[in-house]
Amino acid sequence: MNADPAARESLMDPQHTTLKVVMVDDEEALCLGVRRIIQKYKVHVADVLVDADYEFRYFTSGEAYLTWLAQGGEVDLLLLDLKLPGVGGMDVLDAMSEQGRAVLTIMITAYATFETAVKATKLGAYDFLAKPFTPEELRYALRKATSQLILSKQALKLAEEKREIRFNFISVLAHELKAPLNAVEGYLNILRTTEADQNLQMVERSIVRVDGMKKLIMDLLDLTRIESGQRERVIRRVDLRELARASMELFTVDAERRGISVELVEGPDLELQADPGEVEIVFNNLISNAVKYNRDGGEVKVSLSRKGSAVTVTVSDTGIGLSAEEAGKLFNEFTRIKNEQTVKILGSGLGLSTVRKIANMYDGEASVTSEPGVGSTFVVTLHDARPEGPAKPAEPARDAAVPAAPQL
Repeated sequence: MNADPAARESLMDPQHTTLKVVMVDDEEALCLGVRRIIQKYKVHVADVLVDADYEFRYFTSGEAYLTWLAQGGEVDLLLLDLKLPGVGGMDVLDAMSEQGRAVLTIMITAYATFETAVKATKLGAYDFLAKPFTPEELRYALRKATSQLILSKQALKLAEEKREIRFNFISVLAHELKAPLNAVEGYLNILRTTEADQNLQMVERSIVRVDGMKKLIMDLLDLTRIESGQRERVIRRVDLRELARASMELFTVDAERRGISVELVEGPDLELQADPGEVEIVFNNLISNAVKYNRDGGEVKVSLSRKGSAVTVTVSDTGIGLSAEEAGKLFNEFTRIKNEQTVKILGSGLGLSTVRKIANMYDGEASVTSEPGVGSTFVVTLHDARPEGPAKPAEPARDAAVPAAPQL
């Protein structure tokens, strides 16, 4: 049966988007001319079937623009004069970079040295427009920047949708697995207390396997909640020493049963702006692995220190260790090192991948150094979490032929 032609056409209809364009230039006549052109201009991005038009506003000083930005101003595309009185164009780029604002920027300049261009590009400048410019040159720069911006947004949207699908799938899977696992675990615990001695070993092994499956479910949920943004973050001042001690207590029984000592080495100034749950995931995974992959009678050392703005968590053990090749794969998802020493140790292969993702959320990193038969040292660096995303809408405005601007 053929599809309805009207339905087919509607699928091919372009989507519409309005981009917020802000111009910062001390020549008001130039800003008004640009506004007249932008008010009438539209761009069609054929690759993703999107039609774009523009809202426009302008500022005649860098100070006014940065004040507006700090008050919640929102901008998609910035036309920025390099030479402004007071706070110049490079200063504006510097300020936005420090705030973590990624704004597609076209620098407007009557002159630019190679060094200036390189620095501006490093700070996020996408393109340059030389004064005086014609309306067609402005439209060409806008068209190029608009295509780049929309394609980037579409790529981010697809990535978000992929994460959302993955999260929903894992959530359903976890829900469906937890109920039968809990029932099996309950029956096994009853058998453990009532069955004859010869059956206890089988019951114990079954319970270990059930615990391993439950750990896999929790690791999957941690990973996908973080990836998809479904986990609500509660950022506050936390003391890493308290979180480290709480995590160490969780593994005290396992460590004592195998004669493994666990020591905490504390430095000064160990408070961090963070979500306690995320930091707990880091500690739990690192300390759990340090105990699990250690030798009987071994040692685990948890060290906390600060250097500048970064807090460093170091967890070292005297365990089985890793080769350089194994260490290089360790932070990948579902990666478990399989050899004769690890074959009986259960794990999901997701814990360290989650640790690295959390470290990246705090502008940090996770790494490992290891030597087979000697032990491993995991190092995670964390900075204060940034405040949750900036700000809200800009006002619309208008735009026509650009008057020739004098050389600056």
